[in-house]
Amino acid sequence: MSPVSDQTDPQARLYYAHDPMCSWCWAFSPCWQQIQQRLPRTVEVVRLVGGLAADSSEPMPLEMQTFLQQTWRQIQARVPGSEFNYDFWRRCSPRRSTYPGCRAVIAARHQQAESAMTLAIQQAYYLHARNPSDESTLVALAQELGLDVSQFTRDLNAALTRQTLLSEIVRCREMGAQGFPSLILEQQQQRWLIALDYSDPEAALSQIVQCMEEPGCP
Repeated sequence: MSPVSDQTDPQARLYYAHDPMCSWCWAFSPCWQQIQQRLPRTVEVVRLVGGLAADSSEPMPLEMQTFLQQTWRQIQARVPGSEFNYDFWRRCSPRRSTYPGCRAVIAARHQQAESAMTLAIQQAYYLHARNPSDESTLVALAQELGLDVSQFTRDLNAALTRQTLLSEIVRCREMGAQGFPSLILEQQQQRWLIALDYSDPEAALSQIVQCMEEPGCP
């Protein structure tokens, strides 16, 4: 697909609303990588963390653990190639708490490593049975990514980071994000929710180009 124009200044923004511990976001990750690589150069990507579950020190109820494991199996059936390490439920002490992972993404953003941290959290959680709800895991990931760990640790729970997370949660809702992941294209004060196909990046790319070329499209 050729770019919409040769200009490098962004004409549109594509908002990616996600949570690094969202299993559907993990399933969408390969497709999302391809979408980003093939986007018109005039589209600026803006990532927003949506915060699925607030901070909690309480163990995850068994009913929720069962539900999430069932969700993993549903994803594997629907999205070929999706990998999950079910040892997580045996090795770790699950908590329904994704805000720490979201704050880690924001903290890594300060070091230009937002996407890298998101992927590191996903791989730690879904492939290596490590718990991103634990700060120790997040700090270890920052070290593995080669970040300034002292800065990352300060930023992780800084007041500004916490406020940024809350602001992005509100923004996701105001922009019409329907669960995670969501893609929302914005151009000339118009917004379109982009339908997702978890196996075909062309489906989203075609919608994006169509909306940019035909602003009146649904």
